Amino acid sequence: MRRQVGRIDGHIPTVLVHLSHQSPSQQGFDAGALGSGLLRTRRADYVPAMEKSQSHVPEHAGHVAGRLAGRKEWIALGVLMLPLLLVSMDISILYFAIPYVSQDLEPSATQQLWILDMYGFVLAGLLITMGALGDRIGRRKLVLVGAAVFGAASVAAAYAHTADSLIGVRALLGLGGAALMPSTLALIRNLFHDARQRGRAVTIWTGVMTTGISLGPVVSGLLLEHFWWGSVFLINLPAMLLLLVLVPFLVPESRSAAGAAGLREPFDLASAVLSLAALLTFIYGVKEWARHGFAPVPALAVAVGLLLGHVFVRRQKRLAHPMIDLGLLGRRAFGGPVFANVLAMFATVGMAVFLTQYLQSVQGLSPFEAALWSLVPASGVLVAAPTAAILAQRTDRAYVMGGGFVFAAAGFFWMTQVRTDSALWFCLVAGGIYVGGLVAAMTLANELALGAAPPDRAGSAAAVLESGQELGGALGMAVLGSVGAAIYSRDMADALPADVAAALPDGVADAVRETLGGAAAAAARLPAETGADVLATARDAFTHGMGLASIGAGVVMLGAAIFSFAALRGTGERATGETGVAGDGSEGGGGFEGGDLARAQTGVLE
Repeated sequence: MRRQVGRIDGHIPTVLVHLSHQSPSQQGFDAGALGSGLLRTRRADYVPAMEKSQSHVPEHAGHVAGRLAGRKEWIALGVLMLPLLLVSMDISILYFAIPYVSQDLEPSATQQLWILDMYGFVLAGLLITMGALGDRIGRRKLVLVGAAVFGAASVAAAYAHTADSLIGVRALLGLGGAALMPSTLALIRNLFHDARQRGRAVTIWTGVMTTGISLGPVVSGLLLEHFWWGSVFLINLPAMLLLLVLVPFLVPESRSAAGAAGLREPFDLASAVLSLAALLTFIYGVKEWARHGFAPVPALAVAVGLLLGHVFVRRQKRLAHPMIDLGLLGRRAFGGPVFANVLAMFATVGMAVFLTQYLQSVQGLSPFEAALWSLVPASGVLVAAPTAAILAQRTDRAYVMGGGFVFAAAGFFWMTQVRTDSALWFCLVAGGIYVGGLVAAMTLANELALGAAPPDRAGSAAAVLESGQELGGALGMAVLGSVGAAIYSRDMADALPADVAAALPDGVADAVRETLGGAAAAAARLPAETGADVLATARDAFTHGMGLASIGAGVVMLGAAIFSFAALRGTGERATGETGVAGDGSEGGGGFEGGDLARAQTGVLE
């Protein structure tokens, strides 16, 4: 049998091993030699040479699976979590600051929306590009570049003097965040080669990401009580400086095998433009659809995004060095967890808006109080993620993932029983149940996908995983948000007393029927009795819409559980239980094919 083993180190050429069907004592094979000839070498002669060549591979090359990470790797993980926490916080940190920004910079309504959305749009649009770029130039290098850009953009945002300049700087923040997020996850793949340790590291990564989104409004509220609105950006600066100082000493460089061998792997600029345009237009269209309902412009944006995405995929099939590995995406061990993550984020983001509005506009909490109470469901992350990781060591990960989705579905179905006069704890417990189930499922999905991806393509794999999360979140916001909005509008049209509706001015009546926020604003300007009737009717309608949206989320979660049970069984063993790891492309390593070096050293090369 003829088998290409691959490079052993940066100086020995590719070895072609020919094994005959002779007895082990007679078996020999050809080894590639320096020059043009081939030397016929017996196994006993070749194995010591391989052992000697292994000494040239640095410790962090990680060609042999199961090598345990030490204190340095865990400290490096802690350092890498700093930018992840801040990048995820920046998604929500402007929620409380936007009134102060509006007072200072006086943006138009459209500019205000772009100040809020530009960061997320650019972040989502550049994930695939940055993941592929990190594989080529080095993930540590990209983390350092991303930290520098993010830090500089944070200072520029804090001292922006116009709305347009703040929008532009928010785009730069998205650029820096896109460089940081897939690189941190990809570096975990190359820092932790032992499956159990990698599982714990991914658990921490998932927990930090989800916690950061919840902490954003709280941190923003605390800062705004003492400082001006620019402080919500300046908080990023110390962490980014610390990252720039410590990462070069703690985190080894890693890249694709070709890059580690000194070969230049082409970067397809056209694919980068296509991926950016496809994701930006699709997510923009979906969010506008969710915000304003069906309209020609959002529908056209969604259609254009899908068309560009189709062109992008066709181009990847033709390229010798594609930005994403479509073959990897088609494997159950990778594509399955990516799809499960899409469904998880569909429910997570789709219901987040309802919970926030319920706490503020139905329970009557202030924005800062609502942000603090919203940390209660988020605290379920601290229990759910490690519990899922422990259970996954004892049984098939697919069953634990499916159980997490069932747990989440139970929380969503509990949410259907929430009423306008429900106790606060009743809603928070329901939220804690579905958040805990979702995080448990997402943690294992991230671990499965990362374990199935070759370390040499960890950056692009992490980018695909995170892009799927962004798409799932946008779809959840659109679909579940549309369900809630439709129920609200219908209930308001049916339940608002005729005399009250007739007393409302035309513009006010439309606002009351569209959103709970519009009804609350209108009620504050109406006579006390009329305003109370409008607000009570609006709260009932909103809670009804939230209940039906929760049913939709619960049904999707049950579908995700069935998918996990049926399609992902056994994938965890194949993804993380391999004898060896494909070449990780760490600096100095040579991209040795999965486990061949280990088997060759013990005479078990097949």
